[in-house]
Amino acid sequence: MIKKIEISPDNEKFLNKVNELSGEVITLCEQCGTCSGGCPLVTEMDITPSQMMRLVQLGQKEVLDHKAIWVCASCFTCTVRCPRQIDVSKVAEALRQIILRQAVDHIDIKAIPKEEIACLPQIALVSACRKFTG
Repeated sequence: MIKKIEISPDNEKFLNKVNELSGEVITLCEQCGTCSGGCPLVTEMDITPSQMMRLVQLGQKEVLDHKAIWVCASCFTCTVRCPRQIDVSKVAEALRQIILRQAVDHIDIKAIPKEEIACLPQIALVSACRKFTG
């Protein structure tokens, strides 16, 4: 007998958002581990692709705190090998989009003294603005 796992409305909302952004039906994942077994970058990840998928299935937002979503190279090895034809790289991209859409500024450009801005290379300022501001 298969027991259905119940998740909270907040967790279900997160799962639905990832489903929408990725275009994948994440609940189809049967946790076979084939995606993790074939991933060429799994040794660089803090959680495996199958663990990432399970956290998303459960609607666990802490998946956004793991570096695995940033390490995914979108090589599609997981997709080719998945018996359910789930594109795990699209799920990782959806998770990255959720983080990027939060538009969190990690630096306050207005707080940098004008004298310091005058001395900094312009390309460094542009790069910092792109990387650390939403």
